[in-house]
Amino acid sequence: MTEMFPANGDYLADCRARLAFDLVANTWNPVVLWALRGGPLRPVDLRQRIGGIRTKVLAETLRRLQYNGLIARCSYREAPPRVEYRLTELGESLLGPIGALGEWGFRHGDAVMAAQEAEDARAS
Repeated sequence: MTEMFPANGDYLADCRARLAFDLVANTWNPVVLWALRGGPLRPVDLRQRIGGIRTKVLAETLRRLQYNGLIARCSYREAPPRVEYRLTELGESLLGPIGALGEWGFRHGDAVMAAQEAEDARAS
């Protein structure tokens, strides 16, 4: 069995744990993946479901997630043309960890914000 994290504590550029951290470190990656958990959506529907994301940022995020194999783009030859995005099996496998991070945030968000406020007060 291989170790999840490097024994020496180094996170090299090709470290698999670092790769996973990079995927969820981008603000919009986990948000878009979570929004797609209920099934395929068109970009306009994704923007409405997410809120606060600019069209350009959503397009960049969708390209990045597709590049990493986490979502698939489905084009339909209709008039007008229609495009939808859906989770791949690989993308679905990230829903558990994203949900766990969200749960942690829900449980501990107040404590984190209190710590930030205390640091801000000390700095001023």
